[in-house]
Amino acid sequence: MALLEIVKNPAEILKKKAAEVTQFDNNLAQLLDDMYETMVENDGVGIAAPQVNKSIQVAVVELGEERDVLELINPVIVARSEDTETDIEGCLSFPDVYGDVERPVYVKVEAQDRNGDLYELEAHDYDARVIQHEVDHLNGILFDQKITKTYTLEEIEEMYADEEEEE
Repeated sequence: MALLEIVKNPAEILKKKAAEVTQFDNNLAQLLDDMYETMVENDGVGIAAPQVNKSIQVAVVELGEERDVLELINPVIVARSEDTETDIEGCLSFPDVYGDVERPVYVKVEAQDRNGDLYELEAHDYDARVIQHEVDHLNGILFDQKITKTYTLEEIEEMYADEEEEE
């Protein structure tokens, strides 16, 4: 496996809809493995191929308490809740940018795995948020377009410190 360089905003590749994956081969498997390693090394919970300079419909996310790895190839959100929630998001392509983003609390996704097999997944709350963030990347939509309020890193650290004190 290899660490990949993360593309930073305002790179054009981040603003384009990525191409559909048609070849499910060793190159794709290697990319998925490298993306996962890059995501973990950079303390991310999701990463999309355009963020590592590959304009294809591939994303990797970690879900749930166990942080199970989910590989999303050619993902399509086929259903989402009307109920939404606003929470703070960050992005590996936007170092030190954090902000409130409103998103549906539930999504149903159809995608393919690394072998090309189709699967369907339902996700709620934080997991739904991470999936939507990465699917947006694949469609050239960046989270800064959805931010309603921004925060500095210091403000984020203070919020988390306050939460820990309350526990």
